[in-house]
Amino acid sequence: MAGNFADRYGRKPLIVLGLSLFSLSNFSAALADDLMLLFVSRLIGGIGSAALVPSIMAYAADIATNEQRTKAMSYIGASMSSGFIIGPGVGGLLAEFGMRTPFFASACIGVLAMIGSMVFLPESLSLEHRMTRQQSRDKKPNVFLQLALSIKSRFFVLLFLVFVLTFGLTHFDAIYPLYVVQSYGFTSRDIAILFTLCSLMGTFNQIMLATRLIRRFGEKKTINYTLLLSSISFVLLLHSGNFWYVMFITMLFFTCNNILRPTINTLLSKGAGEEQGFVAGMNNAYMSLGNIFGPLLAGILFDVHIHLPYLFGALVLLTAHFVSVKWIERKETVTSIAMNE
Repeated sequence: MAGNFADRYGRKPLIVLGLSLFSLSNFSAALADDLMLLFVSRLIGGIGSAALVPSIMAYAADIATNEQRTKAMSYIGASMSSGFIIGPGVGGLLAEFGMRTPFFASACIGVLAMIGSMVFLPESLSLEHRMTRQQSRDKKPNVFLQLALSIKSRFFVLLFLVFVLTFGLTHFDAIYPLYVVQSYGFTSRDIAILFTLCSLMGTFNQIMLATRLIRRFGEKKTINYTLLLSSISFVLLLHSGNFWYVMFITMLFFTCNNILRPTINTLLSKGAGEEQGFVAGMNNAYMSLGNIFGPLLAGILFDVHIHLPYLFGALVLLTAHFVSVKWIERKETVTSIAMNE
């Protein structure tokens, strides 16, 4: 829904709204005195995220040329990854001043970002384009029907890969601390070092490698290779408890994940045409599905056997690899036939 609104009324209003709801979510969490208010806070935050993320991606697609789009998506992915790295560390430090302090700090940062967006961020869609979309009588089906119809769309394989990518990352992260503690006896300090360094290296590798790999192999082959490496890294994590070995495998997984996300986003953006907001919204919807089912299945499988989550995650990513390979082969065959005709 946010993607549709961003196409009709512009990216800036949705970005400002998303940041407003993000701030409200954190303020309500900071002031919460019972569990139900925390749930309400997270609901508000989820709505804010749904408005913000697709609009940011669509904004980047609006202002970037086809040649710049991969770089733009890489920088967005890198900034998101950096936030995941810096946020927990700063939040942990601020919590020393009280458990509510990190929420107040996040809310204040959100307010500053909202004001900055209102004052300094120009709208990327022309007034003529917005008026045309607003006057259009074409009505899109409701969000659940859109999800069902997306299975038949030309974007489905890429949206499926977005789901698998998010599923794999949350699946990996959800039981990682439990796994390395129970299997290898790592301490919370070891885990903090692993996550921080591996995330930093993954982000650095993404910035340094993503554009180069795409120029060398193209988006589709880059997706295939990184999906395969991600699948292998799931299995390799089970084979040794050496700290440096685990760090290397974790860094490999984060690097592949960080390269995959902007590469898939670039392909979606290039094929979206004038429906950047809608496609970005569907992208976010499939990400949300991955965020739901990844941790859920990881927890269930971990209770059955400690190795099952990573073996199942490897199977899911390997399946996605084969789906991607077949999709590329089919696309190349169709293109070849069209050229011959």
